[in-house]
Amino acid sequence: MDMFSIDETDHKILQCLLEDATRSNKEIGLKVHLTGQAVGARIRKLEDWGIIEGRTLKWNPEKLGLTVHAMVTVFLKSQNAHGDLQTFVSRDPRILEAHRVSGEGCYWLRVQVGSNGDLNAFLDDLLKYGNYKVSLSIGKIK
Repeated sequence: MDMFSIDETDHKILQCLLEDATRSNKEIGLKVHLTGQAVGARIRKLEDWGIIEGRTLKWNPEKLGLTVHAMVTVFLKSQNAHGDLQTFVSRDPRILEAHRVSGEGCYWLRVQVGSNGDLNAFLDDLLKYGNYKVSLSIGKIK
């Protein structure tokens, strides 16, 4: 990180937030030996620099009925389909992650839906942009 000067304390603050983003600045401060106010200033600096892009929560989608988790490799119909697919991906809540890749396929999508029927509907929508290969998750390890 050439233009950013982050130190060991910044790294410790990042680790604390990665473990639990709901921790208060005061709680983090106790772990890194700073005041809560000093931790807040460092977090704002890391946000301003784009190192911290946001905070999130961990949830269990299966408790809400989202039990089908699929990895989808997308093979685009044409080079002109990239923009349309990227718009589709940005707007579709069934897609949790999307990566443009080299190697096999053009994109990898991580999709979570409630049923096989919902997955089929998603795949039907995806056919507008190209073909696909689907792998279903049978258990999350990490």
